[in-house]
Amino acid sequence: MNITEFILLGFGKLNQWQNVLFFVFLVIYIVAMAGNVLIIILVVADHNLHTPMYFFLGNLSCLETCYITDIVPKVLEGLLTGEKTISFSGCFVQFFFFGYLMATECYLLSVMSYDRYLAICKPLHYATSMNVQTCILLAAFSWISGLIGTLILLSFMLQLMYCGPNEIDHYFCDSVPIIKLSCSDTKLVELMSFILAFVFTLPPFLLTLMSYIYIIRSVLRIPSMTGRKKAFSTCSSHLTVVSTFYGAIMLVYMLPKTEALSDLNKVLSLLYTVLPPIANPLIYSLRNKEVKHAIGKAVQKYLIS
Repeated sequence: MNITEFILLGFGKLNQWQNVLFFVFLVIYIVAMAGNVLIIILVVADHNLHTPMYFFLGNLSCLETCYITDIVPKVLEGLLTGEKTISFSGCFVQFFFFGYLMATECYLLSVMSYDRYLAICKPLHYATSMNVQTCILLAAFSWISGLIGTLILLSFMLQLMYCGPNEIDHYFCDSVPIIKLSCSDTKLVELMSFILAFVFTLPPFLLTLMSYIYIIRSVLRIPSMTGRKKAFSTCSSHLTVVSTFYGAIMLVYMLPKTEALSDLNKVLSLLYTVLPPIANPLIYSLRNKEVKHAIGKAVQKYLIS
């Protein structure tokens, strides 16, 4: 008999701190939503932010808003009410949006690094190379490729039989713990999962790495310290975001999948599921003069009106 619902086990031994965890996740969700929505509004409303870098930042903030909304509300419900069940269809819908948005973010971050490479290493050709049409095509490629890849994996997962047990040892519906619960032969879907994970992590990571190698080389050639500092400041925010995101993914997926490390894997997975949506707007707003200036203008305009 096929199962009709899954049970999310959450954070294991940490569940005894559910009141503290609920408060922490609630604050994270509110701050992340407020920060990302603010950046979207600023990028749309402020003409000074109508540049390729902020166009991609607006896309990233839109993605992060959807990303954290896909995961955290269900976590909050479980911590508040103790309700750990999620319907079969609800679980796969959650996985679809998680996989889609994470795959899209991998390529979107690499596109942003490529944008910084052109701005610093090819400044004379930047305006023509990164025109409006190119920006839209690069953003569309990130969103569409993530959608196609996730739909392929989802179609394979839905062909499996799930007849019990139904306990997912995680705080959300991820592909690995779902596949483990199947009573079918999972070799093909595991292979497909590995191939898609490879396609959506290694190429964008290598593109990002190469972009920053060229960026650092160009910055080091600038004779004055002031010039080097100014050039590097335009990409330091993005470098911080990328380092956190890829570092967390590598830690989680390179660690052995053992029972002893299951709780550690769940805690580390917070670094690429919950941390980026709250960290990204803070990093970009605190370390970007243009964003801080736009916030100041918006506040001043609101107070005057």
